[in-house]
Amino acid sequence: GSKEHYPTEEMPITQGMKGISGHIDDMVVERPDKSQVLLEIFGTPVVDETGNIWASLVTFMDITERKRFEDELIYLSYHDQLTGLYNRRFFEAEIKRMDDGTHLPLSIIMTDINGLKLINDSFGHEQGDELLSKVALAIQKGCRVGDVLARLGGDEFVILLPKTTPEETARIAMQMKEQAGNEKVANVKLSISFGYDTKEDESQSIMEILANSENHMYRHKLYDRSSIRNKTIDIIMNTLYEKSNRELMHSKRVSKLCESIARLMKFDQDEVNQIRTAGLLHDIGKIGIDEKILNKPGSLTADEWKEIQKHPESGWRILSSSNEFSELAQFVLYHHEKWDGSGYPNGSVGEETPIEARIIAVADAFDAMTSPRSYRAGISQDEAVEEILRCAGKHFDPVIADLFVNQVLATNHIHKQ
Repeated sequence: GSKEHYPTEEMPITQGMKGISGHIDDMVVERPDKSQVLLEIFGTPVVDETGNIWASLVTFMDITERKRFEDELIYLSYHDQLTGLYNRRFFEAEIKRMDDGTHLPLSIIMTDINGLKLINDSFGHEQGDELLSKVALAIQKGCRVGDVLARLGGDEFVILLPKTTPEETARIAMQMKEQAGNEKVANVKLSISFGYDTKEDESQSIMEILANSENHMYRHKLYDRSSIRNKTIDIIMNTLYEKSNRELMHSKRVSKLCESIARLMKFDQDEVNQIRTAGLLHDIGKIGIDEKILNKPGSLTADEWKEIQKHPESGWRILSSSNEFSELAQFVLYHHEKWDGSGYPNGSVGEETPIEARIIAVADAFDAMTSPRSYRAGISQDEAVEEILRCAGKHFDPVIADLFVNQVLATNHIHKQ
C-alpha cells in the first residue's frame, strides 16, 4: 500500500473532471482511531448530452479484507503449513529463476529425516510433527542469507545455495547434520541423511544436479539405516519400560516361558531365539498408550480398552519397519488372537494364526493371571492351570495348552522372580 500522499492532480476525482478515468488500488487511509483501511478508488467522468464533463463519479471500496486474504493465499500457496518453510511449488519457481548463469556455482543439498515413519507409528503424529518442525529449525540455522530452503513434502527438505563451491556445500551439510543431531523428540535423537551436488558449468542441467543430490542422499540413507533402526527400537523398548516397570518384568517372564515351550516343541536354535525375542517384544506396541491407562489401578473404560486393543497393530508397524525384526512382526500382530476366532485384531481361527503367536498367547495369559496387578492379587499357579485347561480349544491352541501345563510347568515349576 502507499503511505505517501497522492498528488492532488492524480486523484480520481480531479482526473475525472479532466475527462480521464482514474483508478487507485492501494490507497491507505487512516481512520480517526488510527486504524488503517485500504481503499480501491475508481473515478469516472460524467458527461452531459453535449459532451461536457460536468462531474466526476467516484466510488470507494474498502479492500482491506480482500488484500489480507490475497496476501494470505499467496503465502499459503508458497509455504508449507507445518514448518513455515517454502514448499515444492516455490522451490520449482526458484530453481528456474536461479538457473540463469549468474548464480554459479549453484549447489543443491537434499536432506531426509531418518526414522520419521517409525516415530509416527510408535509415538503418534504429534511427535512426528514436532520432529519435522525441529529438523526444519536445525536446517534453517545452517542456511545463509540468500539460500532457499524448502520442504518438498513428507520427510524431505531441499536447499538451493547460490555461489557456493562443492567444498563449502559439504561443510554446510555436515554442520546441519550435527545441528539436527543435538535435538531430541520423545527421547529419540534426530538424525538426517543428506546428499549434494554443484552446478559449476553452464552446460550442466540443473535437474540432473538435483537428481544427483537425491541419489547421493539415498546412498547415505542406506548406509545410516541399520544403525539408526536398531538404536530407535532400543529407545522404544526403553521408553516403554520407563513408562511401566511392570511391563518390563512381564515381558521378561513371557520371553522365558515362550523359550521353554519352543524347546519342548523341538524348535531349532534359530527359531527358539526368535520366539524368545518375540516374547520380549510382544507388547512393544503399548509405547503409544498413555501411562495413566497402562498403570491404571481400576478396570478400563470402553475407550481405554479400545486404546489397549490397538497395541498388536502398533507393535507390528514398529517391528515390520526394521529389517532384523520384520519376521517377528507377524507374531506380535496376532498374539491376542484366539483359537475359536474371538480374538483381535483379525479374529483369525485355529491354525490361521502363526504358531509363534499361539505360543505367546498362552505364555502371556499365564503370566498375566499369576502376576499381581495394582487392582487385584495374582491367582495361584494351580488356579491359572485350571483356567488354561478350561480355555484350551476355545482361547488357546489345545496342543500348546496341554504341553505348557503338563510339561513346561511340570518340569520347570516356575517361580515368580
